[in-house]
Amino acid sequence: MTSSTPTPPTSMTPTIDIRPIQYRDLDNIESLLQADAFTAKSPSDQLDLALDLDRIRQRYGLLKLLSLFPNPYRNSLRAYVAQCDRRLLGAIQVSPVNRTSTTWRVDRAIADPAAGSQDTGTILLRHCLQAIWEARTWIVEVEVSDNTAMALYRQNGFQPLAQMTYWTIEPELLAQLGEREPDLPNLTPVSNSDAQLLYQLDTVSMPPLVRQVFDRHILDFKTSLFESILSGIKQWFAKTEVVSGYVFEPQRKAAIGYFQIRLSRDGGSHHEAQLTVHPAYTWLYPELLAQMARITQQLPPQSLRLASTDYQPEREEYLTSIGAEPIANTLLMSRSVWHKLRETKQVALEGLQLSDVLGGLQPSRKPVPGRMIWSHQSPQPVKDERHQQNGNGDCPQDQPNHHPQNGNGDRP
Repeated sequence: MTSSTPTPPTSMTPTIDIRPIQYRDLDNIESLLQADAFTAKSPSDQLDLALDLDRIRQRYGLLKLLSLFPNPYRNSLRAYVAQCDRRLLGAIQVSPVNRTSTTWRVDRAIADPAAGSQDTGTILLRHCLQAIWEARTWIVEVEVSDNTAMALYRQNGFQPLAQMTYWTIEPELLAQLGEREPDLPNLTPVSNSDAQLLYQLDTVSMPPLVRQVFDRHILDFKTSLFESILSGIKQWFAKTEVVSGYVFEPQRKAAIGYFQIRLSRDGGSHHEAQLTVHPAYTWLYPELLAQMARITQQLPPQSLRLASTDYQPEREEYLTSIGAEPIANTLLMSRSVWHKLRETKQVALEGLQLSDVLGGLQPSRKPVPGRMIWSHQSPQPVKDERHQQNGNGDCPQDQPNHHPQNGNGDRP
């Protein structure tokens, strides 16, 4: 009787499914966050999966409705989840940066450390890179001290683009800055007719590589009627107010400075400011900050926050000189996406024969011999078989001092 060795069972690797987020996933995401899951946040204005779960639950129906037709808020909740055997492993939230949707940003990445945060984050990132075809460039902003998130994005091809520093100006310092009258004789409110000027200012204020990554156009500086209505509703619910303006240079017919400040009317949060200054007009920094400080004096005292980059040394020097405090240092990273087109004919390399390879090197048709034409200035005339040969087998033309002449005594 022969005994057979039992065959060990084969282990099947469970498959991970990636799908768009649903309402029932919000509770699982909250459980992951409570279990100290890996998270990586990029500063943005979108509803955050980790910080705004309650507001997402309240507005989930509206967000899903807006995602069904083209509008500026269509991607307010563009998120995907990774699931394996009905277990949520992670989630990722992305959003476009410009109107043409050529540049996208990773807003939030969440992964369960028990399932491997790096592997889950890589699967989610690669799904976004392949699924969102309109994206040609991706950006992400990571805190310098977050080594885990930095390793995840570096592993997936993100490269450093610029260093960001976030500053806060306390209410006492804001009151001091707002005591003097700013010297801004050509300060103008922003409208859609100024989009060309603001686009030129934004273009000249960034290095070429950063400008190429953000890929902004004139349309990015215009506001449609639908956007204005939704923005007004959003400000009313959030109890905020947005004030913006730019400085016009009449001689060059150009905008040389721009600011936008989001004010907290009830004092429940800090004020946020965006500032763009032409590199040749750095003297505008104290003037524009004084203007923003005077605007905040009409509201409850709150701090003002704004950002600077490493290619804006004048702004960092000025903020340091007035006593502003740096509160965060981040690294802006980018990654280009080049989608490979599928070939119409799939050919396996191991199945190729030598005749198939050499066949491609053959000419497409049989070569036809051409007629050889010699110049009449050739030092040696063309030999012809009709000429008679001498006794040595040479033609008469080859014998020395033998030059046939015509009737005029010239050589032919």
